[in-house]
Amino acid sequence: MRGDGTGYDAARIEVLTGLEGVRKRPGMWVGSTTERGLHQMAFEAVGWAVREVLATGAGCVDVTLTADGAVRVADDGPGVPFELPAAEGSDDLNGPGLEALLTRLHAGHEFSGRDFVALSPVSTGIFVVNALSSRLTAEVRHEGVGRNQEYVRGVPLAPPSVGTASTGSGTTITFWPDAEIFTTTQYSFAVLAERFRQVAFLNRGLTISLTDERPAGGPRLVRFRFPGGVRDFVAALSAEAGTAVEPDVIGFEREDPRMAGTMEVALLWGGSREKPMRGFANSLVTFEGGTHVDGFRDGVAAAVTAYARERGLLTAADPDPAPDLIGTGLGLTAIVSVKLDRPEFLGATRTLLGNAEVRTCVREAVQEHLGGWFEEHPEESVRVVERILQSARPNDLPN
Repeated sequence: MRGDGTGYDAARIEVLTGLEGVRKRPGMWVGSTTERGLHQMAFEAVGWAVREVLATGAGCVDVTLTADGAVRVADDGPGVPFELPAAEGSDDLNGPGLEALLTRLHAGHEFSGRDFVALSPVSTGIFVVNALSSRLTAEVRHEGVGRNQEYVRGVPLAPPSVGTASTGSGTTITFWPDAEIFTTTQYSFAVLAERFRQVAFLNRGLTISLTDERPAGGPRLVRFRFPGGVRDFVAALSAEAGTAVEPDVIGFEREDPRMAGTMEVALLWGGSREKPMRGFANSLVTFEGGTHVDGFRDGVAAAVTAYARERGLLTAADPDPAPDLIGTGLGLTAIVSVKLDRPEFLGATRTLLGNAEVRTCVREAVQEHLGGWFEEHPEESVRVVERILQSARPNDLPN
């Protein structure tokens, strides 16, 4: 240590915990105090609601941007009681009640389980939403009883209200982002709508609505529900990009115990060439790709190569087309979505999937399914494969 008084010792360490730590360093929890962090608040609250309704198989989440600057997130899930009773013979709770989730850091679920739906790479729980809101109200309808509680900057004003008779079930969280923390409290309808649309595509049992009550001309509403899952996703992307080479979306779902999860894959020959493949892991956008996207490319290349050699479109002297070149000239549009019990991401941002076994499982499934499609559609297959080979042909490969 230096003797001039400018040294650093234990006395200078500031320990921030719980509510104080989140409010003093908000960027650590929601990414920033700009519009990016503001949207993270909404994604946290909506992600929690989505997980609640999907735990029962299907349901609705209704999000409203109110005229007074709040975000209201209502679901028709089972409803989480404010307090949960202790297990028989134990002092431990059966699980965190809603009040604990709203007032205790890390009281929520870990990022695990194929049913864990995340709307953003950073999943910190609704405690952070409460901590960074100037005001938050929680209403619960559970087993015919309704209760509510109000918080100011993360602190409850009073215990949860005495229960009153209620119909249905579900939870409604309404929060007002704290203007003392965020540089803006104005949400972008377009940003929220696009992410909610993605999540609805990836979870076919889910309905998400977004209502904006702020416009002077009256509210605007969008509602997302896609029974076709990622097939509908690919069809929508292709329609936005232009006419497809082949009109039919090819898709399948499969569970594979080797990767402890499920895969849902859809593709269409033709469409966007800027973002030909999009990967998702547990509903998260994997911008950097990962083993699921690599497995998809490997499977398409293997199916194309096998079909081309069987039909004489490639000779014994011709090299196999490289997986990363497949579809570059044809405009392949594809979605690869996996839901894993134990997703392993490379890095803290959760944008690059690393589960090694996923690559093999996806490759085998894609090769098998696409190979079957080639056999069932001989005329379309020859046309598509010839165009694929042309686009993926190295300069030294003869035409």
